[in-house]
Amino acid sequence: MADASTAAPSKLGRALGVAVALGSVAYPLLLWYGLTHWSPRRVGGVAVLLVAALTALRVWQVPAGGRWAVAQAPVLAGALLLGGVLLDDARLMMTVPTLVNLALLLTFGRSLRDTPMVERYARLVHPDLADDEVAYCRTVTWVWCGFFVLNALISAGLLIWAPVAWWAAFTGAISYGLVGLLFAAEYAMRTVRFGARRRVAAQGPR
Repeated sequence: MADASTAAPSKLGRALGVAVALGSVAYPLLLWYGLTHWSPRRVGGVAVLLVAALTALRVWQVPAGGRWAVAQAPVLAGALLLGGVLLDDARLMMTVPTLVNLALLLTFGRSLRDTPMVERYARLVHPDLADDEVAYCRTVTWVWCGFFVLNALISAGLLIWAPVAWWAAFTGAISYGLVGLLFAAEYAMRTVRFGARRRVAAQGPR
């Protein structure tokens, strides 16, 4: 049985993970709300303090060797927020969703050099993928890369040319809806496709 000293950090780590996830999803809408009531400098100052506090607590939960990997994204986001504070410019703060999409593009794109990201997830359910299923996973990984490029371009375009409310609506709601739709459609297709092969294999030759 885990003692109290082990259980407490574990619970704190889960709570921090949930807080970071919710904060990341709500960030565009919170930023939009803040900018309609206060100056970019004030909004950014509050955001910097929150990011710094959450990052410090999250890093404290991670073993020393993995701390920089955990801190990289928050440090970059914090630097952009700090730049917005110093320049009193909201546009630097609004680049975060675009950079998130570019980071996801980089992650999925790099995986194409060895094991595509979709294949990694598919093997969690079906470890023994056939050749055509591996090819399918690679193709879908390319689709996700294209999606992240499109998402980043739209986010950047809205940042430059559209009102803040439009940018917040897309990056804080519509974009996540599109991610959910693409994921659900791909997962359903993959389940049907891979499941059909396994049903045929289980029935054996007739």
